[in-house]
Amino acid sequence: MKHSDLLNPGELAAKTALPEGTVTSLLQGGQAPPDTVNERVRTRIKALADAYLARTGKPMSDLAGSISRQLGVSAFWARQVCTGEKVPSVELLHGLVGFFKVEGGEAFFTAEAPEALNRALLPLLAELEPPRGPEAAPEPLTAAWAGHDDVRGIALRRARDLPPERWHVLNATLEALLDLDDSEEDQ
Repeated sequence: MKHSDLLNPGELAAKTALPEGTVTSLLQGGQAPPDTVNERVRTRIKALADAYLARTGKPMSDLAGSISRQLGVSAFWARQVCTGEKVPSVELLHGLVGFFKVEGGEAFFTAEAPEALNRALLPLLAELEPPRGPEAAPEPLTAAWAGHDDVRGIALRRARDLPPERWHVLNATLEALLDLDDSEEDQ
């Protein structure tokens, strides 16, 4: 993957089931629009359903039927969940995690936008780490976070070919991630 593709809002939106405008705003250091956990669940399931339909070319009735059979619910209910009209129970949300094969479990659907974007960016930051020799054991990313300035420095040095506006976005994103981690530690 080219460094200039790392912060593609469209790709990050697809990975997180967040609206592309929200991803762009967060990458530029802005805020996500306020929402409730129910709104997050409904919109992310709808985003996954829409992506599934676009990818497969199947009609909604096929998707609803598949979910109905796999989760043991009515096709009518499955359709309402996929269109964002209904919020599933925790048990059925767990089933949707398996159906859509999302990483992060139920938190994929319930996490606030900055946390969801953070989860998608962490593997990208790991790609920016300098290559290690075969004898060196890879350092866990969480250990690298202990030296915030080191992580930011590594990421920015490895991203030399990014255009200036992407440098600013990457730096702002790293700062936002670090602030998010710091605020979680304070709780």
